[in-house]
Amino acid sequence: MTGSTADRLLTLLKTRGPQTAQEAAVALAMTPAGAQQWLAQLATAALVVPEDRRHGRGRPRRYWRLSAKGHARFPDRHADLTLDIIESTRAVFGPDGLDKLIAHREAATLAKYGAALAKCVTLEERVAALAALRDAEGYMAHWETTPDGGFLLVENHCPICAAAAACQGFCRSELSIFRTVLGPGADVRRVEHVLAGARRCAYAIRPA
Repeated sequence: MTGSTADRLLTLLKTRGPQTAQEAAVALAMTPAGAQQWLAQLATAALVVPEDRRHGRGRPRRYWRLSAKGHARFPDRHADLTLDIIESTRAVFGPDGLDKLIAHREAATLAKYGAALAKCVTLEERVAALAALRDAEGYMAHWETTPDGGFLLVENHCPICAAAAACQGFCRSELSIFRTVLGPGADVRRVEHVLAGARRCAYAIRPA
C-alpha cells in the first residue's frame, strides 16, 4: 500500500505506539471516520492489527498497533550484509576479533559524537544534540523532560536491530557511548529495550 496518509499513519503507530482511531485523527488532523477507514485498509493489508482494551466500565476501546509486517516497513539497514560480516568476522577472527570490531566502531562513534557535542554546556543541550544525531542516523529518536528533573531519550526504530540481535555487544557499546558523551554529570540507564521485547529503546537520563 502506498500513499502519504497511509505512511503517516504507520509512522504515527511506530513512534507513538498503539492508537485509537480518535487519537490518530487528532494527531494527523483528520476526521475520526477518515482515520478509521485508513486503519481498516491498513488492516486489510496486514500492516496493523486491532487490540481491544478495557478502561473501567463500559465498552472496550479499540487500539491499532503495527503488525510484524508493519514494522518491516521500517527496515533494518543492510541486515543480510551486516549479519554476513558479523558471522564472517566471528568465524575468521574469533570472539576477540568481533570485540575489536565493536571497539573500533565505538571509538569512531565517540569521536563523531564528541565533536558534535563539544559546544554543549548543559546536560539538556547534550541530550538534545545526541537525540538529533541518533535521529539523523535512522533511529527515529527524540527526547523529552521527565517529572523528576531528568530526561528520556527515545529511539522508536533500530536500524541495526539484526546486528544487535546477532551480537549484543553492539547494544552494550551504545549504552557505553551514551554514558561517555553525556559526561560524568549524567546517570544513564536503559529502561526499555527492543531486544527484551519492548516496542522501542528508551534511556532515562538524570543529573548524577
